[in-house]
Amino acid sequence: MSKLTSALKADQFLVTAELNPPKGVDLTEVLAKAERLRGMVCAFNVTDSPGANLAQGSLALARFLVERGIEPILQMTGRDRNRLALQADILAGAALGMTNVLCLTGDDPKAGDHPDAKPVFDLDGISLVRAAHALTMGKDLAGNALKDAPDLTIGAVVNPGASDLGKEIARMEEKAAAGAVFFQTQIVFDVDVLDRFLARASHIKLPLLPGIMLLKSANMARRMNKTVPGVSVPDALIAELETAAELPQKSVEIAGRLTREVRARCRGVHMMALGWENRIPSVLEYAGIETKL
Repeated sequence: MSKLTSALKADQFLVTAELNPPKGVDLTEVLAKAERLRGMVCAFNVTDSPGANLAQGSLALARFLVERGIEPILQMTGRDRNRLALQADILAGAALGMTNVLCLTGDDPKAGDHPDAKPVFDLDGISLVRAAHALTMGKDLAGNALKDAPDLTIGAVVNPGASDLGKEIARMEEKAAAGAVFFQTQIVFDVDVLDRFLARASHIKLPLLPGIMLLKSANMARRMNKTVPGVSVPDALIAELETAAELPQKSVEIAGRLTREVRARCRGVHMMALGWENRIPSVLEYAGIETKL
């Protein structure tokens, strides 16, 4: 049983975090980030060319984490691969020791650094969860029997700040029915937004890990408000960043405060540090979370 699965079953407060493979081949730096957070983070999402920007495939970094006794969550998106390739990669990951899978639709290539890339989207987040769950039951998506079945812990994503919250919760319900056993969310900067979502989604009895991001500047916050659907950084937080004497310290304080508020409401948090992974321990300390699991 994976550490993530054990923590989910034990009602333990979970901390997950993102690791982004490089746009290149050298994994030294990203592996060092994971080592520094050993024992503080239950499992690391290994991203799949996030934002439709080219990066090294996730299987290599995830395998190196497994070899070091650090648990990965393999992100799989429907953006670039059809159902054959997605199922093949999930099976390959399981054979290499990667039993946690996060299923996403993925970003449109037009938003990334290869805007002329042909999108696939054969499967979306819901049907990808369904495909992964079918594999655990010994069948492929076409109903054909596998020689043996992987033991997967399947996660999915949800956006508490979606403009059409009813549609978003309906999709969450479908993902849960398809086989997802936990959810990570889009970045949350406003606890009131989270509370409205939780009230509407209270019937979905699965662990929820809201996304917490370390904001590096007021300009970054404004840019996110303009470009990231379903994300809203309140003006008060932007003003805090604008007037901060020590910006990194203020970023940690904001993220720690949000983490503490989320802790009172949800089963965990998902940290997105964007290069500031060395500050995650300070965020957890500020939130009153033990920094060793």
